[in-house]
Amino acid sequence: MKMHLTSAAAGFLLLAGIGAAAAQDVVIAPEQETVIKEYVHKQPLASVKIPGVELNIGSTLPDTVELHEVPNVKYRYVVVDNRTVIVDPSTRKIVKVLD
Repeated sequence: MKMHLTSAAAGFLLLAGIGAAAAQDVVIAPEQETVIKEYVHKQPLASVKIPGVELNIGSTLPDTVELHEVPNVKYRYVVVDNRTVIVDPSTRKIVKVLD
């Protein structure tokens, strides 16, 4: 019986950890993504290089990188290495990389 409780507790903690990680994921609604893509296409920016920063979801962009507004969307964007990067302006974390 003790073995079953230990296994159940371990399984619960594993699932709780997975749930917490999933809660940190930012999901951009398809309509918002479409608005962002259309705006970026109409308002092209020069690509910048950011040494030492990998373009991964969750990576933080330095304060020296200018983020550009998309009307009626809470996220900002910048073009890095010819890839459009969607950023949460409050944390400066990358939430999506568009190709």
